[in-house]
Order: sequence, then C-alpha cells, then structure tokens
Amino acid sequence: MKKTGVLLSAALLMTGLLAGCGSDNKGSSSAAEATLKDGKYDPPITISIAKQQDENAGKYINGESLNDNVLTRWGKEHLGIQIETTLLGGDATQYNTKLRLALTGSEKLPDVLPVYDTSLENDLIQSGLVKDITEDISKYMPERLKEIYKEYPTAFNPVIQDGKVYGMPIAPNLTEGQVMLIRQDWLDKLNLKAPTTIDEFEKVIAAFTNDDPDGNGKQDTYGFDFSGKDSYNTGWVSDSVMIFSAYTGKHLPGQWYSEDGKLTYGSVAEGTKDALAKLRDWYSKGYLNKELATQGAWDALADFTEGKAGIIIGRPWLYGSVKDVETNVQGAKISAYPTISGVSGDKTYQSGQQNDGVFMFNKDFNNMEAFFLYYDKLYDAAFGTGDFKYGYAEGYDYDTVNGEVVFDSKKFNTPMDAAQGVGKMSFTKNTPNVDGPGKSFYDLAQGAKPDNGVLMRSAANDPTAKDGYVISYENRDVLLPNAFNGPPTKTMQTSWEQLNTMEKETFTKIIYSKEPLEAYDTFVKQWHDKGGTQITEEVNDWYTNASKVDVMSNMGLK
Repeated sequence: MKKTGVLLSAALLMTGLLAGCGSDNKGSSSAAEATLKDGKYDPPITISIAKQQDENAGKYINGESLNDNVLTRWGKEHLGIQIETTLLGGDATQYNTKLRLALTGSEKLPDVLPVYDTSLENDLIQSGLVKDITEDISKYMPERLKEIYKEYPTAFNPVIQDGKVYGMPIAPNLTEGQVMLIRQDWLDKLNLKAPTTIDEFEKVIAAFTNDDPDGNGKQDTYGFDFSGKDSYNTGWVSDSVMIFSAYTGKHLPGQWYSEDGKLTYGSVAEGTKDALAKLRDWYSKGYLNKELATQGAWDALADFTEGKAGIIIGRPWLYGSVKDVETNVQGAKISAYPTISGVSGDKTYQSGQQNDGVFMFNKDFNNMEAFFLYYDKLYDAAFGTGDFKYGYAEGYDYDTVNGEVVFDSKKFNTPMDAAQGVGKMSFTKNTPNVDGPGKSFYDLAQGAKPDNGVLMRSAANDPTAKDGYVISYENRDVLLPNAFNGPPTKTMQTSWEQLNTMEKETFTKIIYSKEPLEAYDTFVKQWHDKGGTQITEEVNDWYTNASKVDVMSNMGLK
C-alpha cells in the first residue's frame, strides 16, 4: 500500500505539473516540460488508473506484471504516456469497495476510473470528486471515436446530471446476440430437426431426456441446460430468457422496456406466468437442469460440456467454452441455431449490452487530450489499423510465423494453450470492439476476403462459432438494451433488493413446484404494493428528464 501511495503521489504530481500540456496549454511554467510532438509526449507523462482485475481477461507472461508489461511499455515508447494502475480490485465487490473508500479519502482517487456500478457512478458524481467532461469530449475526442459514440446516446445516461456529462461509456458497441448450441449428433440420432417454435423445442428436449440420445442405455441425459441462480435473464450464457420472451415478446425478466413512451418492468408483464407454467411443467418432467437454482451461469455449462445436456443458449463464443464435449465424447457434434420464435410468431428477444461501464475522471485530471490519444490508439485493433493492425501484441493475441499472421496460439513460435489478450494490461477488462453483433463474420459469409486484421481474426474462429456470429448479426434486431440504465431511484435504494429477492424466490419456487402457479399473481400484487408502483413512476420520471438537455450536441456528438 505504501508503494502504491508513492506511485500515486508521483503520478498526481506529474499530472499536476503537466496540467494544460498540449494544445490546451494554460501557460503553466512546468507545462513546457512535456510537449506533444508527432503524436508523442516528451518527456513522458503518467496517467494513473483504477482497474477491476478480471481473471478471465488473459494472464501475464514473460515475467510481466500489472505496471510493466507489453502494453504499458508500448504506451511509453510510442506515445510518451506511462500508465500506472494505482487502485486495483480483484473482483467487482472488492473493486467497488475500494472506489467507495476513495470517496471517503481512505484510498487515493486515480486520474481515470472505469466504473461498472450505476449506484457508484451516481455517488461519485454527488461527491464532486469527478469532472464534467462535456467540453473535453467536444474538444479532444478524435473524430473516429465521435462517430462511434454518436451511435449510442443512451449509453451516456448514467453519467448525465443537470445537463452535464460526468463520464463516458466504455467502448460502446452492441454486443453479439445469443444462439442455441445443440448437440447435432443427438438430433441426427433421434431423427429430429432443430426447433424453431416452443412446441418443437418441447418435443426436442423431451426426446433428449427420454430417448437415450447418447445410446448408453441409461436415462441420464436431459434437454435444456440453463442457470436460474442469479437471473432468468443472464444476458450472456446459460440463459433462459428465450422461453420468457416466447410468451412476453419484448418484455424480458429483470429489464425495463419502453413502450409508447412509458417504461414497464418485464418481470411483471403479461405472459410471464405462462412462461413459468411451461418451465414448471418441463422441470417436473426432468427436461431441465435439476440444479438450475443453485448453479451460476458459468457453472451451469458443466452438464453440457460433460455430455449430459443437449441444448444451451449463449453468445457465439460460448462454443469455445463447451466444445470439449466434442473431444471427450466420441461422435459428439455441436451446431449453432437461431433462438426459437414466440407463440405469437414473432422472434424471441434478448438483453442487448451497449457498453461495459463508464470512464470517469478525477476532477483534478487535466490530461484529457493524452487520455484520448491513448484511448484512440487502443481502437486500432478494432479497425485493423496502425500499431495494432493484427492484434495488440505479437506472441500474445497473434503471431507471425514464417511470414504468415496466425491466431491459433498452438501454432505460435512459442506455442500457448490459448492466445492472450491484453485485458489485464489495458484500461478496462475488455478491449474496444466495433464489430457489433458480428458484422465481420457476416461479411466473410457473404464472400468477403480476409484481407485485414479484423477479418483475418474472425476467419480464424471455429466454424461453429462463425456460424453463431452470422446468426447473431442476421438477427441483431432482437437485441434490446435495458431502457433504464440510470442510477437507482429513491425508492429503489430502499426496496429494490427486497423486490429482486422476492422475484427470484417466487420464480424458482414455481418452477420447482414448491409454490402453486397462482403464487405469481400474489407476487405481482406484492411487487406493486411494496414499492414497484412507486419505482415505476420514478423510473419514468428519470426517463423523461434524461432527454431534456441535448447533451449530445453539447459534446459535439451530433
């Protein structure tokens, strides 16, 4: 901790000394010590950052560490910008705790703060410790980034107060949609086709449960593998939201939807009771993951990977996490399919994610121009340009072998089990992407030649994953971002956790047949009586106020 404090002090001192460097020079006598020439600061400047470490975001290799790695060295060498992580959290809870301690003065607040919790974002704004960056975005954000941010105006909502903008979404980009991954060999053996409706889906999962698809003479398989522990709308893997949407359309569990200018909460929408009735019936017949109430989204993958379950839903990259079944079980084959249609004949819908948190900035940070210089360069990998034409680091996320660029880590000059991204080394957990739900995969499927780094990387994926991304892109209209992404309302702060607990317990007890189906009606009434009605009013007030000031114009993003 002492060392961290020293580093931070040095970083803040340097930041203070360099306040106003570059084109925004305010005339400080020390500002002349660092000038931006030919895209590089001389002498180097330091930007301190906070970071939530993600164990899934690669690992350090070659003896590297948090503040001395291939990306930090690149920043200093090519841009004259030294990135120093001075506030580190090992997971979301620990990270948020440290940021809250910074609000009290117990931890130092770095220059740049990735924040992933809307309540914390609001508290940071209220503290007065983070800066209004409205003019900074207008003045310093590079044009190619402005073109991206123009597409996601609602992603700014959590950090807008009183017409001022206290942060910016991290790498806005509509993420890929979910697909059904199905054991194709089970379909073929039982002479079934992939389901496209709720009735066909039921027929398939019944057969996967009762007709011995693995041919071992035992009834030890089941149809549909998903998690209900945290949410019935996970938004990424092991999701069951397709079944709810089949009956509720665009009203998804745990999510707000705008209809005729009003926001409504999906878990109390008409049709939810029918979805619960269907899941209850399937669970009683053994078609579903028996442990769905106790397994988190990632843990629920195990049954599919071990050859016990026949269908799982998730984003296209999920294939890479479950494909071991094709190695471990003789004859196993996974195929990707679109999610089924709803009972009305319309598509089923999913939660769409526009960004992963926001960047906020210490109120005393005056090197916004340097931040944007660095941030824009990170986008080179997303565009296939500049220093990161093929990836961030040769020998990490790609390699050049005998003059050929390769993305298969097992073919690297120094082979690795998996390619290493730079999420552990960058500002944020996830590096920027502009491919949306999978445009590069769609373009390849339409005959585009892999003649740039982005297309080459996409072309190197497994065929099943590529199929999934094409499905995702073709059905991108089913992705629905949560219409409410603001800070918790007044009543939410006292009642939302209780309402969420009641919702999850009621849904699970109904599916497990521990409560009658009519318990849903009681839940809806109690949800409204115990704060839901008031929260809906407050959420709609926020929704109305969020668009009162044209902050996009003020930021130069129109």
